[in-house]
Amino acid sequence: MKQFKFFTAKILGLFLLLLCLLDLCFTHVYLHDNKHNKTNFVYNSKQKEYDIIFLGSSRANNHFIPSVFEEKGYKTYNYGMSGSHLYETALLFELMMEREYKIKTVIIQIDLNIGSDEPSPKYLAQFLPFIHDSKTVANYLKSQPDFNLWYYIPFYRYIEYGTAIGFRETWDTWTEKPNVLLQNGGYFPLKSLGKNMKNSLNGLKPIRNASYEKIKSICKKNNIRLIAVTTPICENTSNRAYFNQVTKVYPEIIRYDTVVNEDKYFSTCGHLNFEGATILSRKVLKDIIKKY
Repeated sequence: MKQFKFFTAKILGLFLLLLCLLDLCFTHVYLHDNKHNKTNFVYNSKQKEYDIIFLGSSRANNHFIPSVFEEKGYKTYNYGMSGSHLYETALLFELMMEREYKIKTVIIQIDLNIGSDEPSPKYLAQFLPFIHDSKTVANYLKSQPDFNLWYYIPFYRYIEYGTAIGFRETWDTWTEKPNVLLQNGGYFPLKSLGKNMKNSLNGLKPIRNASYEKIKSICKKNNIRLIAVTTPICENTSNRAYFNQVTKVYPEIIRYDTVVNEDKYFSTCGHLNFEGATILSRKVLKDIIKKY
């Protein structure tokens, strides 16, 4: 019986050691990468300087073309992340400040993403490799129900979010597999025409969003101009009055949801194609030059 207990303890000890080694190896990969995604790009950088950056979800990532602004002399980058929520956007922005980024203007997409302050599992996972290396990340994620499991059980976070930071993604990161998300100044162009040109905003309700409030606070503290905007959606969308509700909650938000209307400028109902994004980017650029 003693031999069995000793054997079991030995197996468990070896298994725990293996988990610790895997955790160290995976974390090492992410701590030394700035090419695979925007989270790693920000985390492993410092003291970047921009005239304008864009923040938000896919409705920022697919809508604002940095080269349009750079033609007028603005140093620009699109940090929009498709599928992300404002929860991750606020953390990413906080990490930029921690890394002493110098930013003059932030243009943030605030529309469909204002109705929730819950994290997006896919993008939350991208911050988990840094949970022991960064007090900012650890403190930010403390309120999440699985925080103790992520923080204290080796390799657990890589298992729970295997599709986002597991073996395949870690291998692609380590081998520096090219990622189109970091090309074109962070802008991801959509080229298709008019797919799924119907949408419904029924059931969506804007709220006083804690993550957006945090972004506003960071900008105020660091003397950064913050411009919040809505972005276009196709005409065949029910409950377009939702955008009126958005500006009722946050009157400072500038309405661009009707700047582009024709279906030929959309890839899907909620996302502009390259031609539509060009129209929107030029309109926003013109308004910035006029105002500032």
